Amino acid sequence: MDRTRQQQALLLLPICLAFAFSLTAVVSSHWCEGIRRVVKPLCQDQPGGQHCIHFKPDNSSNGRMDNDSQAVLYIWELGDDKFIQRGFHVGLWQSCEESLNGEDEKCRSFQSVVPAEEQGVLWLSIGGEVLDIVLILTSAILLGSRVSCRSPGFDWLRVDALVAIFMVLAGLLGMVAHMMYTTIFQITVNLGPEDWKPQTWDYGWSYCLAWGSFALCLAVSVTAMSRFTAARLEFTEKQRAQNGSQHSQQSFPEPEASESVWKTGAAPRPAGQAFRNVSGHLPSGAPGKVSIC
Repeated sequence: MDRTRQQQALLLLPICLAFAFSLTAVVSSHWCEGIRRVVKPLCQDQPGGQHCIHFKPDNSSNGRMDNDSQAVLYIWELGDDKFIQRGFHVGLWQSCEESLNGEDEKCRSFQSVVPAEEQGVLWLSIGGEVLDIVLILTSAILLGSRVSCRSPGFDWLRVDALVAIFMVLAGLLGMVAHMMYTTIFQITVNLGPEDWKPQTWDYGWSYCLAWGSFALCLAVSVTAMSRFTAARLEFTEKQRAQNGSQHSQQSFPEPEASESVWKTGAAPRPAGQAFRNVSGHLPSGAPGKVSIC
């Protein structure tokens, strides 16, 4: 494998890494993470539990408890003790939060908590993320064919240019989709249902992977475009050199004066000398012609 193909194979590595980052971010649900503050439930189903409100029913004078509609509950927890903090994480598709026992999670669709007027923007964000993945995958396929195949009749410089264009488009689409999702999440935090609103939140590892893919896309695009420009300039210089050598080989031959002179029977006349034909003054028996100066 020559040096050019080695460089192209190395360029294929960050493209595959960007594809893995984008795909993982889209299918995961850790774009945003935080804590929700919810009221503890009553300890009817969990007697002696730590994550519920303990109460004592008021019994009647005859030692029997009144019915539930007339029972008086004495709650011992006051202030912040009545609340419990549960972690949650949100992605493009669903929102999950911890259960009371902390062993499993309860998830629901993120679209169900987004305000109705913002759901169209959410779908645009999802479409941008999916198109980002498609462009990165297309670039990986093109560059892989560039490394593995060597067809001399094909213009592979166009493939390098397409890889650079697709990667920069993927990066820009990903950036717009990330910003749209961030805006939608902030709007949902302010205008969403009360049983979903978080108390504190921050960006999760899926969000970091998405922006990491954006950075890799731009880096690959700049590298591919610079290599394409360098290869194009080198190809142009080679063509100019070949055209120049062919032009020098096709120069016209100089006329051979001596051959033309002897063929016509004349001799070259140096400057300052005059030649005179005296053949008419020779005797009839003298052979040839004599010219004197």
